[in-house]
Amino acid sequence: MSERLAAGQVPEVAGVLSAGQVRATGLSIATAQQPSGAIGWPDGHVDTWNHVECAMALSLAGLRDQARRAYDWLATEQRPDGSWLVTPPTKASEPAAPFAFVPPGAGDGSSEANHAAYVAVGVWHELLHTRDDAFADRMWPVVRAAIEFALGLQTPRGEIIWRRNADGTPGSYALLTGSSSMHQSLRCAAALAEYLGKPQPDWELAADRLGHVVACHGEAFADKSWFSMDWYYPVLGGAVRGAAATRLLAAEWDTFVVPGLGVRCVSDQPWVTGAETCELAIALDAIADSAAALELFAQVQRLRAADGGYWTGWQYANGTHFPNEQSSWTAAAVVLAADVLAGASDTSGIFRAAGRPGHADHNGHDGRALHFGNDELSPLPANGNSAAGRYLLPGDAGCGCEPA
Repeated sequence: MSERLAAGQVPEVAGVLSAGQVRATGLSIATAQQPSGAIGWPDGHVDTWNHVECAMALSLAGLRDQARRAYDWLATEQRPDGSWLVTPPTKASEPAAPFAFVPPGAGDGSSEANHAAYVAVGVWHELLHTRDDAFADRMWPVVRAAIEFALGLQTPRGEIIWRRNADGTPGSYALLTGSSSMHQSLRCAAALAEYLGKPQPDWELAADRLGHVVACHGEAFADKSWFSMDWYYPVLGGAVRGAAATRLLAAEWDTFVVPGLGVRCVSDQPWVTGAETCELAIALDAIADSAAALELFAQVQRLRAADGGYWTGWQYANGTHFPNEQSSWTAAAVVLAADVLAGASDTSGIFRAAGRPGHADHNGHDGRALHFGNDELSPLPANGNSAAGRYLLPGDAGCGCEPA
């Protein structure tokens, strides 16, 4: 068992990445931070999910001032409905066909549920890392509004529609990756609420329903099965655990994992990406496959740049970095994976839980316990709406299937 990290100490993965290297990676993220506190993509556009991931990494790298600027930006830019806009690119980027990316909804007034909900993961992570009750109290209204925005898009079956359009109407489908991530977000939000003495049982029940549909009802989601994220995110987000998680990851391992290189972003292209490889490593750690997790994490280091940043990916048929950019979210994924694999901090268990108990032996300054709560997902009742609170429409009978 690794010795616990002291307050402010930067994690390291022995033999793979030193604390100094993790710090340098954090600094590479800080250089991408805008004067407003926002942390964007290489083309300058900002989405809240990646912004939060970067804020978490900054804090782990010992760059607390920069992390707090990122959280202040969230509080300042949140819309009245609890969401955030995806800002459009601020500079032209070179076309990267066939992967040229136009941010969904950038500049059109729509907002994504997953982007909003992930703020809860960031705030809970920051509280675990710093034990700063004043920060948690200050960010609570932001988290509460963001979670209510996301849950306003939850269907009677349990999945969460991926976005709300500018005219207020919901999108037409749900995404498996996004809903899996929101399962973790809801768990972290519920833990934060309990810690602050503001329990939200409806959030916990909504998370139960969401976890159930992610684990048992693939038909609820738009088909994006060629993306590796749709493969491993049900495990990463905590909805699938145990033997079911092992089977799920084994089923598509040969499709998405390139031996010695990492994880493909998509199944039909010779392209491995750093963020996806780190996320799969974190998912493997969550099901106690630490050897495979460490092997993947070591493979990511081929993408490391001299200044501590990371290239987004590697096109192994052509032998080139692709796209020709170093992305803040890839660097953030590396820092988060390093913390998880080091296993020595109060934040290292955050991805192991939809809630596996965290560090309940540590208390806040006023005696409030820091923990995730129940380790088991509550099964969805087969015959009624009692578990759904106000997020299940009256008269809905539930799905009636056996829990997975």
